Amino acid sequence: MSTLPVIFLMGPTASGKTDLAIELCQHFDTEVISVDSALVYKGMDIGTAKPNAQELAKAPHRLIDIIDPAESYSMADFRSDALAHIKELHAQGKVPLLVGGTMMYFKGLLEGLSPLPEADEAVRAQLEKEAKEQGWPALHQQLQQIDPQAAAKINANDSQRINRALEVYRISGKTMTELQQNKAQALDFPVYQFAIAPSDRKVLHQRIEKRFKIMLEQGFENEVLSLYNRDDLHPDLPSIRCVGYRQMWDYIAGEIDYDEMVFRGVAATRQLAKRQLTWLRGWSDLTWLESGDSENLQRIVSSLS
Repeated sequence: MSTLPVIFLMGPTASGKTDLAIELCQHFDTEVISVDSALVYKGMDIGTAKPNAQELAKAPHRLIDIIDPAESYSMADFRSDALAHIKELHAQGKVPLLVGGTMMYFKGLLEGLSPLPEADEAVRAQLEKEAKEQGWPALHQQLQQIDPQAAAKINANDSQRINRALEVYRISGKTMTELQQNKAQALDFPVYQFAIAPSDRKVLHQRIEKRFKIMLEQGFENEVLSLYNRDDLHPDLPSIRCVGYRQMWDYIAGEIDYDEMVFRGVAATRQLAKRQLTWLRGWSDLTWLESGDSENLQRIVSSLS
């Protein structure tokens, strides 16, 4: 077991994670391992609030800009990559700092993953064909009969998750619920977990709205336009379903007007933050920090000593 710890810094979008991460990196002389399912995509910088060149110079980030928006990146990919980077930083005598808001990634890293089968393109294609003929709600009903526990957690129109749950069953003959009962080994290093957020929800909402407007001023529309103009991207991809991107995509496609895009983009970001906070409220062994508090750095340092 490594005696060097790992720091988790979690929080909802726009809560101030990056600013605090920069302070921590400079204090511990370390690097950030990004825990964000949107920052992995190349060419998606403005809408994901990716750290800029100045921020990266102060706090180098790993696991950003690693795949094309047409590609997929799973929780298993993240866990494997994150563990490799943690091992590398530990070997350099550094304390890895994992920062982000993708709670499923943090959970998967902490608790391990189920031994789910690899994707099978033929099975996926067959499921897509059935969905076109019958609709995703019909496939969701099929899942309810096979694996009611998994179906209860999945929306009847969530094509990606319905497809994966049925794919797992058709490949392995076992339901996702059965397979998820077997987890990987626990981590072999101490983990210190912190969450940052404003105690007043209104403050977080204001921060979200302000950041969305700054993104628009920075050229978010042109960023999404360059993705829209590619032949290989479409709204059902995980990259284009990222908060803000889907709303801007719909605007560019002429499906909604500009004001509606802004309204929906801010609303979707607030909903994301609400889901993130819900995750965190049920988290164990967590120390809460107030956004913008000048004592946050010292609180984390003191916890580790």
